[in-house]
Amino acid sequence: MFEFTLTVHSWLRWATVIAAVMATAAAFGIRRDGRGRDQAERWGLLFVIAMDLQLVLGFLLYFALSPTTAAIFDDFSAAMRDPAARFWAIEHVSLMTLAVAAVHVGRVLARKARTPSSTRMRLLIGFGLATIAMLAAIPWPGMPAGRPLFRF
Repeated sequence: MFEFTLTVHSWLRWATVIAAVMATAAAFGIRRDGRGRDQAERWGLLFVIAMDLQLVLGFLLYFALSPTTAAIFDDFSAAMRDPAARFWAIEHVSLMTLAVAAVHVGRVLARKARTPSSTRMRLLIGFGLATIAMLAAIPWPGMPAGRPLFRF
């Protein structure tokens, strides 16, 4: 179960990154007259869905399935001294949860906006923050906690 969930979580990352970039670009494309809002809404919805799926899978791994986090929780103070363990224990889960919150808040605030330009700004801030946090929290190869780009 662990390997399957981890593989799905790893592959879904790419759909999430694509959705993040496309949602941010679509938000940037909203014009003053409101054109482009529908496309931004569609990409934003895909971004939210992908982030929510990632969150569910990530929390399942973090709290139930991962032997890495189980070992971290066994000796949390020692894990804080190890950069790779600290990444998984604190940095990854915190930044990804922040990214999910930013996507949701950005979409809700954009729906309540009164003008297309304020919709655009709210989506850009929410999606932009989420994308930056997400890219910072991905375990890129070469990092102390790095993982392969594609898991098989």
